[in-house]
Amino acid sequence: MIKRMVIMLAAVGLLFGGIFAYHAYKLRMQARSMAAHPPPPAAVSAIRVRYLSWQPEVKAVGSLRAVRGVDVTSEISGLVRRLYFKSGQEAGKDQTLVRLNADSDIALLHSLEAAAQLARTVYERDKKQFAVQAVSRAALDADAADLKGKLAQVDEQRAVVYKKTIRAPFAGRLGISTVNPGQYINPGDKIVTLQALDLLYADFYLPQQEISKIRPGQRVIAETDAYPGGRFQGRITSINPQVDTATRNAEVEATLKNHGHRLLPGMYVTVDVHAGAARRYLTLPQTAVTYNPYGETVFVIVEGGKGPDGRPILIARQVFVTTGGTRGDQVAIISGIKEGDMVVTSGQMKLKNGSRVVIDNRIAPGNDPAPRPPDS
Repeated sequence: MIKRMVIMLAAVGLLFGGIFAYHAYKLRMQARSMAAHPPPPAAVSAIRVRYLSWQPEVKAVGSLRAVRGVDVTSEISGLVRRLYFKSGQEAGKDQTLVRLNADSDIALLHSLEAAAQLARTVYERDKKQFAVQAVSRAALDADAADLKGKLAQVDEQRAVVYKKTIRAPFAGRLGISTVNPGQYINPGDKIVTLQALDLLYADFYLPQQEISKIRPGQRVIAETDAYPGGRFQGRITSINPQVDTATRNAEVEATLKNHGHRLLPGMYVTVDVHAGAARRYLTLPQTAVTYNPYGETVFVIVEGGKGPDGRPILIARQVFVTTGGTRGDQVAIISGIKEGDMVVTSGQMKLKNGSRVVIDNRIAPGNDPAPRPPDS
């Protein structure tokens, strides 16, 4: 019985040993075949790292406001007799815009001027009589007070007549008016808008952490989609000394030069504030960086010997980097690589550390510091 058991165990051992030996031989042959026929290199795009100049900028979106702009109104009510302007034309300072009906006011002014002239005549006559003691000092003082009262009434009525003619308070461009001759207007009714367009304010808000980067006098560049490619220069003129407690943003005012009067109040603009001197950073397209919970990495291409044809074999090595700010398609690299390194910019998903690669830059990702959407 014992002899049979030993024979059976030996047979089972030989069987399993043969199976294990066969699988080991199979794996060894597969490894030898793979070594003899390695997978083809992965096609990637790559770029050589170099230093670029970075101008520190603070970006914001703001709205335009005229340095001098008002809605022209009337101080008093009246009937529009005549308009002296056309919608959209340029107006000079103190140019007459609208004249209201002032016939009754002018007549009253003439009446008050006549009364004032009579009061002056009485005063001059009593003044001579007082010199010869013909009238009392009280009578002369009453005449003087009456003359001053009449003159004050004349000045008041003359001001009313003057207000019946509405003038431009400053030079600028007139807007569209809906006021017509014969229309009755009340005090405060809008007649037409008047905007001086030589200089415009750009009002925008910045978070409080950006306040330390700006100061009055700094250069700003404004752009608007109304004029693609147009850049309007200006300077920061004021920073609100109070931060909004709801948003923790501070209001900033910049003055822009508006050559050709192309910009209009009410437009929104994108404002770039040049904050400090330019600095140089190693620069890569943002697609070259892989962001992970344990850090940012890039694949650097290095030579891994020579191939059978004598050409160098390119190998991708994964390295950790420290990134800085971004601008457009680009990202600044603080550490981890050096100038002149060849870095993979697309195709990283099919790579692992030590993968063979071939560079194909026929289709490369964007690397524009200020990309713009294509014209539709």
